[in-house]
Amino acid sequence: MRLWLIPTGYVATSVVCAFALPRLEQEYLGSYVINLSVASTQAYLSAAASGMMALTAIVFSIAFVMTQFSAIAYSPRLALLFVRDPTLFHTLGFFTATFIYSLWTLAWVDRAGSGSVPLFSVLLVVVMVIVSIILFSLLVQRLNDLQISNVLHFVGDKGREVIREMFRRLDETSVAQKTIMTKVAAEIATMPVTQTLSYSGSPRAVARFDVKTIVCHAQDAEAVVIMACAVGDTLVEGDQILRVHGARCMLAESELMKSIHLEPERTFTQDPKYPIRLLVDIAIKALSPAINDPTTAVQTIDQIEDLLRRLGRRELDAGYAGDVKGDVRVILQMPTWDDYLILAFDEIRQFGATSVQVMRRLRSALIGIRDSLTAKERIEAVDRHLHHLDSMIDRSSLDTEDRVVARQEDRQGLGLSRSQSRVNGPILSSNQTEEKARRYL
Repeated sequence: MRLWLIPTGYVATSVVCAFALPRLEQEYLGSYVINLSVASTQAYLSAAASGMMALTAIVFSIAFVMTQFSAIAYSPRLALLFVRDPTLFHTLGFFTATFIYSLWTLAWVDRAGSGSVPLFSVLLVVVMVIVSIILFSLLVQRLNDLQISNVLHFVGDKGREVIREMFRRLDETSVAQKTIMTKVAAEIATMPVTQTLSYSGSPRAVARFDVKTIVCHAQDAEAVVIMACAVGDTLVEGDQILRVHGARCMLAESELMKSIHLEPERTFTQDPKYPIRLLVDIAIKALSPAINDPTTAVQTIDQIEDLLRRLGRRELDAGYAGDVKGDVRVILQMPTWDDYLILAFDEIRQFGATSVQVMRRLRSALIGIRDSLTAKERIEAVDRHLHHLDSMIDRSSLDTEDRVVARQEDRQGLGLSRSQSRVNGPILSSNQTEEKARRYL
């Protein structure tokens, strides 16, 4: 549901209630009265209506502050996540509904000079004002979500959820399955291309694929569909979306397009790269000369390391979908383990090359990820990144003493250096470690 419908629903409900309830109350509940003077009731309702307008302005101000702060401090891509919080729209809608109903009730006080005060309508306004105050308190409390630790945990949780939903554990994938998939991929490459689907329109990001629907269409045509784009890609005019191999009949392009969901920007759905992208954005912005906050970058690496450890224990070549008979019908473009490592660490390493704190935390993250892996080729990929990290430290503008310190692993950045150098060199003796520690201190 589009978020603008939330306040619209509140406003429509308040207008309907304002038309119906006072009339029903006058017709059937006229004997119920409240012991308030007409002047006091009018003053109270006027204050409630004007106060709701002031609170509505404050809500807009809070939304503006949340947008500006998150865009400047973190990333423009994170700003929309806070602005689109449903709590903001429910609060705005309820405030507006209270304003409208208060004004309408005011019109029924001393109606036609009767000197009467509608009991239930006035009490309903009291309840709505109390609920409005509670909603306003909850909205102010949401500002706590802008703290850096909460933002990082929010993005990290989104990434962990996507990884859990999309990828099976390595120990759940048999060697036979991998062999079959490799063989099928080789066979499909020899099939003729019977149909292609290209994009036409303004640039849009691929948000997700309705894989089950695509499989059904491919099964009906006894074809295999290879997606030429991946979730997270931005499609522009003329880009190829998919290729159909070996079909006995043409697939309906309109039905295929319905199964490809496009949005103005990337989403977390089916895109494990996106939370890593957001975390890297926060880290490199913190490392910019304008902000110069390497500790935030270190906190960001905490979440990145956790996501990479989880990905390292998952079957990443999961870009196949089959029908009920087990025949492969759809092949998806999926990032490799190297793609994740490059996305997670390259930019942070480049922007944090002069920060001893960031270099130490990067080394600790890479070593921790390597120790958690079981696949040999993935371990070798991490070793390459460790070697690249050491090469960058050696070529950096740091002096000799700082380079020695930067090559030590430290989960806190600058907090507790580990006593052993386990990568690209022998294990240090206790005397060597103590000597480096003395020089560092």
